[in-house]
Amino acid sequence: MQERVTTAGILVQEGKYLVAKREEKGSIGGLWEFPGGKNRYTETEEETLIREFQEELGLSVSVGPLVHSHDFINKDTRYHLKAYLVSAPPISHLDLLVHSEFRWVALQDLPSYEFAPSDQEIVKTLLSTEPNKG
Repeated sequence: MQERVTTAGILVQEGKYLVAKREEKGSIGGLWEFPGGKNRYTETEEETLIREFQEELGLSVSVGPLVHSHDFINKDTRYHLKAYLVSAPPISHLDLLVHSEFRWVALQDLPSYEFAPSDQEIVKTLLSTEPNKG
């Protein structure tokens, strides 16, 4: 079985999480995700996230700590999903090249979005690790 690394970037600004909806094509078309993508074999995971945010959203990001990791299988390939916190300057515009829309979503509202199966695991981790407010 082939193995690949894929990445997701968790961008939080003003207490809200950036999520993007994939265009209506491919296996996860029409589903929400944390932006990111497949690692090219010569890249670090951080380089992958920087490239993917630039290619998909026209956004320059800095990569922070790893916050989630799990494996899943899709079409005879085992993927090692790595989700990192990322940061960016305040956003006024995003280029949507593989997404149909984006939203800023409060943590407690993330479960109401239909995420790609792999990203549903990231949502669970975020919900379980968020410190109690109060």
